[in-house]
Amino acid sequence: MRCPHCHYKNTKVLDSRPIEEGRSIRRRRECESCQFRFTTFERIEEVPLIVVKKEGTREEFSRDKLMRGLIRACEKRPVALEQIENIAIDIEKELRNGGNSEIQSNDIGEMVMDRLVHVDEVAYVRFASVYRQFKDINVFLDELKDLIRSDKDKQ
Repeated sequence: MRCPHCHYKNTKVLDSRPIEEGRSIRRRRECESCQFRFTTFERIEEVPLIVVKKEGTREEFSRDKLMRGLIRACEKRPVALEQIENIAIDIEKELRNGGNSEIQSNDIGEMVMDRLVHVDEVAYVRFASVYRQFKDINVFLDELKDLIRSDKDKQ
């Protein structure tokens, strides 16, 4: 690894730590010439997941985009950022373990709703209203009735 400061070709590793649930390694390095210290990250090169959108377009899966949608749904709700991150990590892990390189966007939306309903019902309804694009209040009310019914079944 070349030093980013003096470009000397030899550096030594001072410390290595697993991050992202052991899927990456963070290394602290020091240049053997100028003693400049810097951090590098090593991660497994994964096959890109392609998301097929409703209109047929394709784009690469983005955990950041998924996180933004979850954060928006959970805004001003008592949901910890760690819970949101865990949902996103869990969904990505399930998608990658599924063996398909292409995933339908509606499958991802359903996975999010399956998890959000157990975390925060208001966040679930917010996400569902955007994801399902409720056409009128009656469709929205039907979704709320289903949620209430499932709550009663749990008790």
